[in-house]
Amino acid sequence: MKRIAIIGGGLSGLSAAYELARNEPQIVFRLFEASPRLGGIVETIREDGFVIECGPDSWVTEKPWARELAVELGLEAEIIPSNDNHRRTYLLQQGRLVAMPDSMRMMVPTNLDAIAESPFFSEEARLTYRREPERAAELRASALKDDEDESIASFVRRHFGDEVVRTIAGPLLAGVFGGDVESLSVRAVMPAFVKMEREHGSLVKAVQSLAGQNEHSVFTSLRSGLGTLIDRMAAALPQEHIRVEEDVIAVTHRSEGWRIRTRNAEKIFDAVIVATPVDVTRRLLRGIDERFDSLLAMDASSAIVVALAFLPEQARTLSIPHGFGYLVPQTDSVEESAQLLACTFVDQKFPHRAPEGGILLRGFFGGAAATSLMHESDEALSALTIERLSEVLGTLPAPRHTIVRRWPWSLPQYAVGHPARMAKLEALTVSFPGLYLAGNAYYGVGLPDMVRMGRDAARRAAQKTAPQG
Repeated sequence: MKRIAIIGGGLSGLSAAYELARNEPQIVFRLFEASPRLGGIVETIREDGFVIECGPDSWVTEKPWARELAVELGLEAEIIPSNDNHRRTYLLQQGRLVAMPDSMRMMVPTNLDAIAESPFFSEEARLTYRREPERAAELRASALKDDEDESIASFVRRHFGDEVVRTIAGPLLAGVFGGDVESLSVRAVMPAFVKMEREHGSLVKAVQSLAGQNEHSVFTSLRSGLGTLIDRMAAALPQEHIRVEEDVIAVTHRSEGWRIRTRNAEKIFDAVIVATPVDVTRRLLRGIDERFDSLLAMDASSAIVVALAFLPEQARTLSIPHGFGYLVPQTDSVEESAQLLACTFVDQKFPHRAPEGGILLRGFFGGAAATSLMHESDEALSALTIERLSEVLGTLPAPRHTIVRRWPWSLPQYAVGHPARMAKLEALTVSFPGLYLAGNAYYGVGLPDMVRMGRDAARRAAQKTAPQG
């Protein structure tokens, strides 16, 4: 029997273990997780009819891999779309919530009339939007070559100017990555838009050509919460193959295979799937080859999620705008060290997240704010979130339930040049037979990408270690 070690029990590592348990019965595997629970940043708490996500609340619908996994796990009846009839997003501008124009695909309008009628932009920005389709040939000529990359800010600025970078692109991408559009790689983070520029020149023309396609909801989740996905996968694994609270402290490569050392034991495996946060992966692999140290030297930002649940009798006093939530440009008035990046109106974004008449809000701190607040108490973070939200939404009462989660260094930053670095990392990894990497540091931070990378790593490891003949 061949043996595979999986280091890391977050979504990628758990997906790898599930793939082996389901489809590779000839493989013996061990899943090592340093914390007491599986699932990483995916965690759901259910209280008084509230379904509270402590990390991600959904996946992007157009990427199929999370849905495919849910269906395999017998959860098809649990799959729910976002309430896209409520899909309005606000930005905080000078203390007021201003609705982003309808018919936007990120920072690109599908309907220029909506831009003209919106108070969101200055006349100069509206003019830039209207003129962008006329510049299609120029923009196509300046499109990135295969070996080129640039920042998201630079890319968006070429098409729509600095105001759009500041007012839409920056807040949107900060809300997803907790990062800075001046340093994030457009090729790694927004490959679809890079392709649009190459084919159409004008991004406005490109998104208009897609109108009517993909009429599904933008986001998808599970009725009982994403934690159900973790629970079902974990239940499908042979429990004797799972080692929680067992931290891997060293990985070495020998002629006989991969030696995995924990605080309790040392064992040899034919292959190893490393699905840990990138800083842990870097620490584990730098002793194998010093090039791992530089290729895995990647910035990451932290996140703090604070969920506030209000029972129906409390919610009667609240007046929450119609929509999915709001984003906060980091140039707003509050000092950066205490600034929210975003707030989600959870009960409006998804059905079944709150009891009838209840309200569920989630505040999100990221970037420098999350780093500076990481060691504050739950009580202090809850009070700060209520203060920040009350400044925008009106005075909030004490919530019935408050959930605080800290996710240090959980959001890798795909800096300019990231695709080229990943190509070098992949070439180096392949030179060590039996070594596979998975996780959100490489080819996507969303749940579907983590599922895809984990399962793909398991398939490749199983093929390489399968008995011959």
